[in-house]
Amino acid sequence: MAQCGHPRIRWGHDKEGVHMSVDIVIEVDNKPGMLASIAAAVSDAGVNLAAATCIGKGDTAELHILVPHAEPVRHALALTHADFHIREHEVVVVDIHDQPGELADMARRIAEAHVNVDTIYVATGNRVVFGSDNIDGLRAALGV
Repeated sequence: MAQCGHPRIRWGHDKEGVHMSVDIVIEVDNKPGMLASIAAAVSDAGVNLAAATCIGKGDTAELHILVPHAEPVRHALALTHADFHIREHEVVVVDIHDQPGELADMARRIAEAHVNVDTIYVATGNRVVFGSDNIDGLRAALGV
């Protein structure tokens, strides 16, 4: 079985000095050009996208983008995409080794802590993004 070690959290700081990131979820029309339009607005605001994932069927989709701070992105999207529904939540971003069993070990620790994961996707630099309505429990389960 792969040994996971203790993951590190990345990016912005919360009040306790723990590094956190923000997952911004944008409900978009499921059509060509939407990702390009949103990515351009975020880039024009000077914010780097560390990850993005989009899931959609039919006429709408949910685009998740990982950013260090939400405020400049909210502002940029309010100017360029005012009709979109946008929500955000804190997520934990952890380094992970690129080998079999690493994600399984993390998922097992989270499950043993009885924490439900409502968001997971991969970011740049061998990092995994986890979201939960129990962010403190998630941090504790991951040892961060």
